[in-house]
Amino acid sequence: MVKLLAVGLGGFVGAIARYGISGWLHRRVEGPFPAGTLAVNVVGCLAIGVLMHVVDARDPLSPTVRVFLTVGILGALTTFSTFGYETVELLRGNEARLALLSVVANVVLGIVAVFAGRALAQVLV
Repeated sequence: MVKLLAVGLGGFVGAIARYGISGWLHRRVEGPFPAGTLAVNVVGCLAIGVLMHVVDARDPLSPTVRVFLTVGILGALTTFSTFGYETVELLRGNEARLALLSVVANVVLGIVAVFAGRALAQVLV
């Protein structure tokens, strides 16, 4: 129950951070490029890289604090950070083919799913 609350609180913080960072950049960067999304994805990947290196090297965090930071804050800020971390872990484990498969599958299937969701919504709504 404590971990669940930690994830929820972290998600609250991460979602607000995502909204704030994305909105701030959207107002400052002209044009259609989604700079805010790119920024939160890169920041999230940087943060999970630093955090998990520290955890791997020293393990200073309790499991509750770890899920608060990773699943909660970074998960709500961007799931791309998890995707990036898992891809790096596959590469570190000499699983380059699986890493490539994961990258291609996530990107291609994610985009296809957005198109499919839009098409489904057009039929249903």
